[in-house]
Amino acid sequence: MIPVPRMPVLIAAIFFGSLLRGAEQPHVVLILADDLGYGDVQPLNPRSTIPTPAFNRLAKEGMTFTDAHTPSAVCTPTRYGLLTGRYCWRTRLKRGVQNGYGPPLIDEDRATLSTVMRGAGYRTAIVGKWHLGLGLHGDQNNLDLSKPLSHHPGSVGFDHSFIIPASLDFPPYVYFKNGMATTTETVNQTAVKFPAFTRDGPRAVDFDLRGCLDRLTDEAVDVISQMKERNEPTFLYFPLTAPHKPVLPNKKFAGSTKLGPYCDFIRQVDATVGRVIGALESEGVLDNTMLIVTSDNGSFMYRLDESEKDHVGDATIQGYRASQHTANGKLRGTKADIWEAGHRVPFFVRLPGGKRAGRRASQVVGLVDMMATLAQCLEFELPPGAGEDSISFVPVLEDPSGADDRPPLICHSGGGMFAIRDSNWKLVAGNGSGGREVPKGKPFEQPWMLFDLENDPGEKTNVADQHREVFARLKDTLLKMKGDD
Repeated sequence: MIPVPRMPVLIAAIFFGSLLRGAEQPHVVLILADDLGYGDVQPLNPRSTIPTPAFNRLAKEGMTFTDAHTPSAVCTPTRYGLLTGRYCWRTRLKRGVQNGYGPPLIDEDRATLSTVMRGAGYRTAIVGKWHLGLGLHGDQNNLDLSKPLSHHPGSVGFDHSFIIPASLDFPPYVYFKNGMATTTETVNQTAVKFPAFTRDGPRAVDFDLRGCLDRLTDEAVDVISQMKERNEPTFLYFPLTAPHKPVLPNKKFAGSTKLGPYCDFIRQVDATVGRVIGALESEGVLDNTMLIVTSDNGSFMYRLDESEKDHVGDATIQGYRASQHTANGKLRGTKADIWEAGHRVPFFVRLPGGKRAGRRASQVVGLVDMMATLAQCLEFELPPGAGEDSISFVPVLEDPSGADDRPPLICHSGGGMFAIRDSNWKLVAGNGSGGREVPKGKPFEQPWMLFDLENDPGEKTNVADQHREVFARLKDTLLKMKGDD
């Protein structure tokens, strides 16, 4: 583990002293939904009929970011970028995701949000989906759960962890608490088709697929219940398992939206966020907490023609007619694509004391920016070489109406397609989606595509020929940033 010395808890005047002057060092809670689309929540999609009271409250009491992006359009690389402030394509993982048996992706000597927050005096905890590789003993045919993991979140700075290895459709279906399985007894989970999609593999006897999200929420609430009594602030990272497949809302929400299991699951995700807010409130720490809620990529639900049958009429169909629901709003594509629907995600920040309540920010920000932003907010220095791709968006927190002057941001598709974003301009370095939407294309194959997202948010018109200087500048910038990685 990277040697980051603990520093005394600071009495901080963060955000240049204007937002929290004289306050105690705030708690930080970071909730990462799994496959929650830009159009799945009402503050970003007023036409949605799915009740999302928790997200509506977040928008009222916090800041809503309308142009926030994940570093990748799929799970594992986004989580790597979020925790390290470094693009995942700089590692051995150049495309796709790991499965539940994948080897550790974060080197133990690399600074992470957890190591730097712990070094700044925070108790660090993770509850939820890890999906960054574990030190398992054995494989699907020879899994030994009696031994402690040789690598787990505690290896990269988390004081407390209660996790599942990967997405809820990947075996092994096992809870690990602080590096140990909660039980060694397993049964075989058979493969199931969508919407309850799972793969064949071992499942621990205490692991209930439908009840997993509630179990994890209970554990997160338990961490919150200890915040006030401790003499140190808490950093809680809570990566959810939903609404990713298997789409298994609990009985309370099943059938509640009349829009199929997927939208019922969105309601449960909203209720999960609501439970966290409620727990912070009941413990008396909500107004001394920086609460961040976002998603690891866009929704996997397709947009279907009005003539087609959709998820409402047939739960086995992974898509909606726009008259029923638009999981990714008006954005083009779906999860895994380089198109906006793949990586533009819901992003809400509730500041301590509810400051900047109700404000909307249209500037470009990235989840890869969390490390630099928290470091500046909480006034601690990053170790040399840490967070090399992370840019602080504290200026946006200070002034949501300010200029959009973030340096260029890179986004990456599930299939390894690159795009670079600079203000309203987006250059796609390839000839397709790089993910699920046809044509998928190939990375760096011609023609590359340039879009003016201010005037064409649906990415319908390639304007490369009309703006050759912009095209050339962004191409040169992308290739320099990418280097030989």
